[in-house]
Amino acid sequence: MEEYRRHYIIPWAVQEREDPVLVVSRGEGVYFYDRAGRRYLDFLSQLFHCHLGFANPRVVQAIQEQAAKLACLSPILLTEERSELSRRLADQLPGDLNCIFYVNSGSEADDIAFTLARLITKRPKIFAKYRSYHGTTYSTLGVAGDPRRAAVEPGPPGAVRFYDPYCYRCDFGKSYPECNLFCADALERQLQMENPATVAAIVVEPFTGAAGGFPVPEGYLRRLREICDRYGILLIADEVITGFGRTGAWFGVDHEKVVPDMMVLAKGLTAGYAPLGAVALRESLAREWESRMLPLGSTFAAHPLACAAALACLQEYEERRLVEHARAMGEILGRQLHQLAQRHECVGDVRCKGLLACLELVRDRHTKMPLVPPNTDSLLPLQIRRQAWQEGLHIFVRQHLILLAPPLIIEPAHIEEAMAKLDRVLDWVDGQLAEL
Repeated sequence: MEEYRRHYIIPWAVQEREDPVLVVSRGEGVYFYDRAGRRYLDFLSQLFHCHLGFANPRVVQAIQEQAAKLACLSPILLTEERSELSRRLADQLPGDLNCIFYVNSGSEADDIAFTLARLITKRPKIFAKYRSYHGTTYSTLGVAGDPRRAAVEPGPPGAVRFYDPYCYRCDFGKSYPECNLFCADALERQLQMENPATVAAIVVEPFTGAAGGFPVPEGYLRRLREICDRYGILLIADEVITGFGRTGAWFGVDHEKVVPDMMVLAKGLTAGYAPLGAVALRESLAREWESRMLPLGSTFAAHPLACAAALACLQEYEERRLVEHARAMGEILGRQLHQLAQRHECVGDVRCKGLLACLELVRDRHTKMPLVPPNTDSLLPLQIRRQAWQEGLHIFVRQHLILLAPPLIIEPAHIEEAMAKLDRVLDWVDGQLAEL
């Protein structure tokens, strides 16, 4: 056991496989440095959240000034910062999503959203995609379809899963757009079989993150909105990863101009500079608690330091036009990833929206057999990640997926650097194919 991790439990990991642990000493801009001074290009925004890179002066100063003024406060009291952040979010969120309930993380926010949906509708069931991840609490891990749910199964009652709009591996053998979104029709039939009067909400990521790395096809969110309206079901948009410019729009649902009933926020809300999550509700739903007890809350919700960080982040996004910048950089990234894929047999599909991208790795392009089949234990993902670290590149590797999510402040030169490093990593993967 390496000394640095002797007393630290690493999340989502077989502990002994993580040795030697990468120990980071500092970060600046889009780079971070280990204890030996080696530099790494952060092409994941740490874990999809460090939107502004490291050591952003405005955010750091906002936290310092807030700490000197008021560093802690009960969540039942108000400050100017709490009120201003809520107002600013309400102005930016789509439609009438203008009431904000704060928590401390994306997992907690999804958990609260599921609870609120059940309280409001008085219905027990939550529908989630088979390829989805909504958090690490008992409720969120148990509702999502991610294979990690096996650790908590049988899980919470009321969780129902449906097949994804996964165009590269369509579960119905269809091709988009000729399919006319057959997967949405299949979901509606499943709702009817489950009895829609028992379904509180459908939760969906506009771009599936760690569980698949793919965007929903054009028109799917609008169809989902129509289905939910038809049966009185609440639509929850999980924007923990996709929010705050990540996909080249403020929020993932903005691409189709869809207004969900609830939106789950975290990560980019503070760009990782302080823990903060939130559930945004339509005003008509929030009125439920005007004359009724809201039995939910947490000690550190809307923490003063986190609110100060979030306000500073919103200023950075707006004044530096980083959402538009992410869209422009995403076009460059997408083109270069497709060019990279042409040179490597291990890449089966490339998916990119804004600065959120995925390479799906396969053993054979024709059969689409994944590099690492689902629900199998393999060292390959960890080995690929270590190959990237040797190149000085930080990426996300899980099963047969490489996910990329660089900070919104990325520039073309950084993309060029990342592609050169990733090219060499994929050379190594191609070499492994012959041994499989």
